[in-house]
Amino acid sequence: MAAAALEAGMMRWAHAQGDGEMPSLGGATAWLNSPPLTAAGLRGKVVVVDFWTYTCINWLRSLAYVRAWAEVYRRHGLVVIGVHSPEFTFEKDIDNVRWAVTSMRIEYPVAVDSDHTVWRAFDNQYWPALYFVDAQGRIRRRHFGEGRYEESESIIRRLLTEAGVSGLRGAPVSVDARGPEVAADWDSLKSSENYLGHERTANFASPGGAVRGERRAYAAPARLNLNHWALSGDWTVESEAAVLNAPSGRIACGFHARDLHLVMGPSARGQAVRFRVLIDGKAPGSGHGGDVDAQGLGMVTEPRLYQLIRQSAPVADRRFEIEFLDGGVKAFAFTFG
Repeated sequence: MAAAALEAGMMRWAHAQGDGEMPSLGGATAWLNSPPLTAAGLRGKVVVVDFWTYTCINWLRSLAYVRAWAEVYRRHGLVVIGVHSPEFTFEKDIDNVRWAVTSMRIEYPVAVDSDHTVWRAFDNQYWPALYFVDAQGRIRRRHFGEGRYEESESIIRRLLTEAGVSGLRGAPVSVDARGPEVAADWDSLKSSENYLGHERTANFASPGGAVRGERRAYAAPARLNLNHWALSGDWTVESEAAVLNAPSGRIACGFHARDLHLVMGPSARGQAVRFRVLIDGKAPGSGHGGDVDAQGLGMVTEPRLYQLIRQSAPVADRRFEIEFLDGGVKAFAFTFG
C-alpha cells in the first residue's frame, strides 16, 4: 500500500480545485457511532473527512482539533467523518477499532475502511488527511499532515457561511491536548519513525542482522548510534513486527527526541505482558511517559501506541531500552515527538 504518515515538517495545504464531487463512502466495511452515511445523503451539509489509523502519532497529534471541530460546529450543520484506514493488520480488527474509538473519545461517525476501498476512492496517500466538502458535495480543500489548524478551521467556517450559517465569530477552538496528542517538540526532534518488522525496518544493529521469519537469539551491541536499534533475547522478526518468544527479551534504540512511543501489543488477545524501560541504563524518573511509572514499569494489554518517554529539556542523544518480563509481545514501530 502506497501510504505514509507525514513526518516532522512534512505538511501540505492544497487547493482541491478540479477534484469534483465527494467520492462514495460505500466501501466502508462497518460504521461506528452512526448508521451508514452516503455522499448523496450528506448533500446540504458541510463535511470534513478525516483519514486516520489509530496508532499513527501524526494523526493522534491532530485528534484534539478534529474532536473540537466536531463538537463546536455540529450544531451549525458540520458533519465530521473519520475514515479508519488501517496500517497494521491488527488495526483491521473491528474490536480494536471500537476500543480506539471509545478510549480516544471519538463521538463523530467513523467509517471502518479495513479494505482501503474508501481510501482508494479518494486517491488518498496520507495519515492524517483532511478533505473539506461544501454543501453541494464538492471537495473544496485538502490538508495533509499536522498543523495549520486555524487555517483548517477558517475553511470550515467559510463553507458553513456559504451554506447559509451566520454568527460564526470568535476565536478558534481551544484544545487541551494530553499525552500523545500533545504537539511534537519539533526543534528537538532528530529521530523519525522506524519499523521493527523486516519489511520496512532500517538501521538494525544486532550482530549478524535480522533473520527473516526465523526464531533466533539476538544480542545488542554495547553502543548504539543515533537512530539505530537492536534486539537481545529470543525473537522472531516477522514482516510487520518483532515477536518475543521468551521472557527477558529487550529492544534498544538510540534516539534524540522529547517523546518516544512504541506501537506494540500482546501476541494473544487477553494476555498481559509486563515491561520496564530505561534511559541510559537508569529508570526514567520524571522523564517517564504516560504508559509507565517513574520506575519505568508498565504493561502491554492491547495493541496500540504506548507513550514510554516524555523527557524535559535539555533533550540529548539517549539510549532507550525496554525489557519485557514476560514473553508473547509483538513490537511494530518506534515513533517520536
